[in-house]
Amino acid sequence: MATRSLLFLAALHYLLGGQLAAAIELDPTSADSVKDAASTIVYGMMKYYTGNQTGDTPGNLPDPYYWWETGGMFGHMVDYYYYTNVSTYNEATVQAIVHQAGDVGDFMPANQTKTEGNDDQVFWAFTAMDAAELNFVSPDSGPAGDGQPSWVSMGQAVFNEQATRWDNSTCNGGLRWQIFTWNSGYDYKNVVSNGGFFQLAARLARYTGNETYTEWAKTEWDWFSNSILYESDTHKIYDGTSDTDNCTEVDHTQWTYNYGVWLSGLAYMYNHTEEDVWLQHLNGILNQTINTFFPTKYDDIMVEVACEPYGTCTTDQFTFKGFTMRWLALVAQLVPTTASTIWPLIQASAKGAAGQCDGGTDGVTCGMTWNATTWDGSYGVGQQMSALAAVQANMITINDLKPPYTTDTGGTSKGDPSAGTGSDSSGGGSGSGGGASSRVYTDPITGGDKAGAGILTALMLLFTLGGAAWMVIF
Repeated sequence: MATRSLLFLAALHYLLGGQLAAAIELDPTSADSVKDAASTIVYGMMKYYTGNQTGDTPGNLPDPYYWWETGGMFGHMVDYYYYTNVSTYNEATVQAIVHQAGDVGDFMPANQTKTEGNDDQVFWAFTAMDAAELNFVSPDSGPAGDGQPSWVSMGQAVFNEQATRWDNSTCNGGLRWQIFTWNSGYDYKNVVSNGGFFQLAARLARYTGNETYTEWAKTEWDWFSNSILYESDTHKIYDGTSDTDNCTEVDHTQWTYNYGVWLSGLAYMYNHTEEDVWLQHLNGILNQTINTFFPTKYDDIMVEVACEPYGTCTTDQFTFKGFTMRWLALVAQLVPTTASTIWPLIQASAKGAAGQCDGGTDGVTCGMTWNATTWDGSYGVGQQMSALAAVQANMITINDLKPPYTTDTGGTSKGDPSAGTGSDSSGGGSGSGGGASSRVYTDPITGGDKAGAGILTALMLLFTLGGAAWMVIF
């Protein structure tokens, strides 16, 4: 739908006010209130999903949504069951994750493999790890039946493949944004791909107790913290850099989820190792996160500062606050010393998010601008999932929910350290396929991936609103 139509609907909503506006009332300290609000929001989000319909592909959203966003969405659905114990969407969630994981369990499906990036793949791995850590229903319980890779082995498969893509040929290391040389952005080393690998390694270290994952997390942190992507004195995190100039220039854009992905990884590392160095890094980045994205002039409500104040957020960018909300709640769980700082921010943002869910013809469609009580005219999967994350996280404090499980604390998902090592989906570099990635369990870490043909210029994708939007508005 064109922007003009969006503005028309927003104006109509404003003029008709009481006839259209229902809004979602939220008391973030009340279980009933949080569950009711989450139920309304999640219903609005899942209306976009058609993958469980006959003839459609499980785990795909229609245009304009990219594949990675579906993976992120189902992570929120795993969380929804954890927070509320409502199983309505469990079958569709299991079906989607298992289908996109494929027989190998590495989230390199035929319909995505040649175009997906490391960040796309790792967001699906996050969802699999959510399912493992929260003792979500078994992958064998879905329509695909018995014999599916376990949740944690899916995370291990992605880790093993990405470890072979570690690239010492430029910029002293790091992961590239893209997996294959022919994709635009192959020369770009971005924060979220590297932060995703760090978080995944940290989660696997904590869940399995295998210290090889810990060592990889340390390797990733050392590279990142000494790169141009991170200012160690201010703890500012920037978006990405290109190997065409050996990573000497940086895109200074700051996004919430770039901070959140590192914060959560650091929380896993500190919870696992109890080493103060990880807490120090975490506290520094947490303070900068608050200073950057929770402006006092907006009553400490989260703002996507790079696009939200200007009305320029794209389809993907509407999702970022949701991931960061979930990860901040996780930090408060795993590192209790941060809880008194984090929870007031989540509660304020949750109330703002719920208040922004007063749009569309149903009166409960969510927008992006949480610091405004009038619907901003935007709508979509990203707006719904971000509001859902902010709202439902409050169940952690209300019900004193247990933090994510490990194999030592009751986690039931069984791992497979060699998962993914027989795959040919490793992408460019000398570590591709075969048994190369199994070395991560037996040998010291080496500089694996010697990237070739890194000649493409980083092209940042432009995203558009439209397509599936009619499902909410009409």
